[in-house]
Amino acid sequence: MIAFDKVTKIYPLTRDMRVTAVHDISLQVSPGEFVVVTGRSGSGKTTLLNLAAGLTQPTSGRILLDGQDLWQMSDRQRSLLRAQKVGFVFQFPSLLPSLTVQENVALPAIFRPDDARPDASDRARKLLDQVGLAPKAGVYPRQLSAGQQQRVVIARALFNQPEVLLADEPTSDLDEQTEHEIMDLFAQIHAQTGLTVVLVTHTTQLVSYGTRAVRMAEGQLLSTP
Repeated sequence: MIAFDKVTKIYPLTRDMRVTAVHDISLQVSPGEFVVVTGRSGSGKTTLLNLAAGLTQPTSGRILLDGQDLWQMSDRQRSLLRAQKVGFVFQFPSLLPSLTVQENVALPAIFRPDDARPDASDRARKLLDQVGLAPKAGVYPRQLSAGQQQRVVIARALFNQPEVLLADEPTSDLDEQTEHEIMDLFAQIHAQTGLTVVLVTHTTQLVSYGTRAVRMAEGQLLSTP
């Protein structure tokens, strides 16, 4: 489902300085896997996830999503592929405060062609029920706890029925109990849907939730299949 072929990403800082965030990574993620990527802050985990989603262009190497080379596509083709196949859970909820919970979940509908849009309100309600927040459909994000907001983000990421779910430190600002509740939800979604999941975290105790663990340090993979 996701393939990295000798991928390197370098960020120029100044004329004479640059940072290699990801260095010569080759990694295969098969359909239906739940891969947990661990590593310290600055190890390259988030860059790896952004590369997988086609949000960041590699300096060298190839990235394939469902067999398609992301950077041999036009911006429009890449955006459409991402809208159809990828759900992204960012580190912080990033919900729109002026929209209700249900409206936030239905937001991805605007990025699909008109004839491919599901009944947005109905699907949003079903997803809120799936993540245990159906009674909160009409409230606003500020009225939710941090854990509830993250559940809304997960529901929103599932709206377009993606084949891949990418999650960037989704439990980093949660207490331990809520962290495990959110990870239980990811495991439940994976088991029920067969989605391919790649989740990055600095918490090594969370690797048991996945089907495979990968560790990163200084932009490199320390353990691979």
